[in-house]
Amino acid sequence: MNKITIIGSGSVGSTIAYTLTVTGLASEIVMIDLNNEKALGEAMDIRQGTPFCSPCAVYAGTYRDTVGSDIVILTSGIARKPGQSRLDLAQTNVNITKTIIPEITRYCPDANYIIVSNPVDILTYTFCKRSGLSENQIIGSGTILDTARLRARLSEFYKINQQNVHAYVMGEHGDSSFVPWSVANISNVPIDECDTSITYMGMAMPKLDYAEIEEYVRKSGGRVIEQKGATYYAVSVSVCYIVKCLLGSVDTTMTVSTMMHGEYGISDVCLSILNVLGSEGAHGKIMLPLKDHEIALLRKSADCLRGVIDQLDI
Repeated sequence: MNKITIIGSGSVGSTIAYTLTVTGLASEIVMIDLNNEKALGEAMDIRQGTPFCSPCAVYAGTYRDTVGSDIVILTSGIARKPGQSRLDLAQTNVNITKTIIPEITRYCPDANYIIVSNPVDILTYTFCKRSGLSENQIIGSGTILDTARLRARLSEFYKINQQNVHAYVMGEHGDSSFVPWSVANISNVPIDECDTSITYMGMAMPKLDYAEIEEYVRKSGGRVIEQKGATYYAVSVSVCYIVKCLLGSVDTTMTVSTMMHGEYGISDVCLSILNVLGSEGAHGKIMLPLKDHEIALLRKSADCLRGVIDQLDI
């Protein structure tokens, strides 16, 4: 029996609830939103499809209904508009998060929390500083979505199964993110050797343009927003993957946003490096053997986030 609370029933929150239901990850889902009618409608729409899924109770509720939740997913906040950066949202969504924290932690002190709202690294930091919970309980979705976009693009480029692609996006979930290409590989073939090591019908692959791929990853969210108004499918699948790993009995590594304590020379900021997740939350970090210039990029990303944090009332 897995009980999951989702705060915010906009496009992202409701799609996460739907995905959790059809994948059978949750047996009970509580949806909370200031617009209770919206939460009621989304819950009803999902619930009426459950006869063809694993049994799951999906309903709109209040904070009191969240007691016993294994995982709480925070998706509430003002959505990003076309042309707006994630960091432009900072103070407004920090204020919203600060009002939610005492309400939800009162009823769910032992749950693992997944922060999805943007700017996710800033809100994860806010949650760490204001909630009083153990930091291992607090996980920002961070660059897991960026990593998924990177792997999907590399999979298309090399015409190979996404599960054979091993590469990460690290740092801020935003413009200062970067790809540590030195640790990227396709089936253990270093990425910079793939053009000569991978052949189709006797023909070598074209050389990968790193800058073009990174630009694609950074701009994907904005491009989707311009084309359809919002992003919610890929982020929902990514968040449900985090949920699956938190509920599993075997630890999994992924790039999510957590508090830094001296790793790569970075402290007192939340950003994404490779973390170890399991039933105890985010309880470990893996220090990838980054090159000096990659560590410099990670520190630059941390400095960007610190510059924003210093201007906010957290």
